[in-house]
Amino acid sequence: MSKKLELDSLETITELNQDLLGGVWPGIQLYYPPIKYSSSLGAYEDMAAASKRMKKHAHETQAHTLIFDLEDGCRKKEMSRRLLESELPVLRKARPDVTIAIRINSFKTDEYELDIKFIRNLANCIDVVMLSKAGEVYGAEEIRDLSSILTKLNPTITIQPIIEHPKSLKIASELMAYHTVKHVVFGIHDFSKAMGINITPIGWIDELLYFFNQLIFEARVIGKGVIGGVETLIGKCAMPSDFLEPHDVRRWLDLHGDDESRIVYKHAVRECEMGLTGKQVIHPGHIHICKIAYTPSPTNVALKIKILKAATEADALLGGAIKFQGEMLDPPMFGKALQTLLRAHALRALKDEDIKFTLNVLNQLPKQVIKQNWPYGTVT
Repeated sequence: MSKKLELDSLETITELNQDLLGGVWPGIQLYYPPIKYSSSLGAYEDMAAASKRMKKHAHETQAHTLIFDLEDGCRKKEMSRRLLESELPVLRKARPDVTIAIRINSFKTDEYELDIKFIRNLANCIDVVMLSKAGEVYGAEEIRDLSSILTKLNPTITIQPIIEHPKSLKIASELMAYHTVKHVVFGIHDFSKAMGINITPIGWIDELLYFFNQLIFEARVIGKGVIGGVETLIGKCAMPSDFLEPHDVRRWLDLHGDDESRIVYKHAVRECEMGLTGKQVIHPGHIHICKIAYTPSPTNVALKIKILKAATEADALLGGAIKFQGEMLDPPMFGKALQTLLRAHALRALKDEDIKFTLNVLNQLPKQVIKQNWPYGTVT
């Protein structure tokens, strides 16, 4: 079989298993302002300058997702919509690998209606609609109505409700019940404001941990992902994009990193350990360092493949134990190894041959076992 036929076969297998795998994750989401305020000029840029900036930076981004904010972070809303109407088709063609997300205004406001009209004109260029202040006024019906609109425009568009109020957290399971919702966002700053909790750029995870855990628990039960809080720290350093291993990151942070980078990396590692499926950043310099924190390293992937190969050879995937590098491993450990590969796949970091191996392992497992290890697919 030729290499081309092998790749075509792999693409077919992968496509057939996307529902099982749950597709790709939001990953590292960069807030990208359509029309930006220039501190040096003391004014907002014009359309020509904004278009030039988008082609220079948005088209070259390393982020998994670009968030174009039309709500709180956007002062020039109508101008931003006009810019995106002309630029998103170009971006879609230039970077089909980047997820395009639009953060719209809260449900049934005047700006919301304008956002929906804007989306109607660009439905084929948008992957995700992020609903700010989801469920705060009308409850889960907000997601129901928005889902109805988007499904008619483009059935592949998904919704990411932003949980920004205790009212929304209370009905989180209802907000996540719709098929259009794959992931939810924890809007830490508005949420803490609504709760009257003071959070800090360094300690916000601990300061909101109780509520964070509530949201993660509800999402895990229903099989949806949670996107972590946006960092407000802005550093001056950017780690080189060819650093992929944890020891490379530690060395760079020790020798070249600033305090902001160290804090953001620490937060991203912790969020990854909590099982989150994405993280938002506002500074391009934090994209790669958060990517590395969230994504299993090549060395880690190789180790997990060795574990699963040993388990397969011993026919122990579904029962039994093996000795591996001085440690006894059983099916729960094999499940964790499989999770590592699936996480790497969801973050678009698994090589073709490793995808093939992962799918081979999945084909040896009952659907219920897959669902226990990976709730993000559509196994019933």
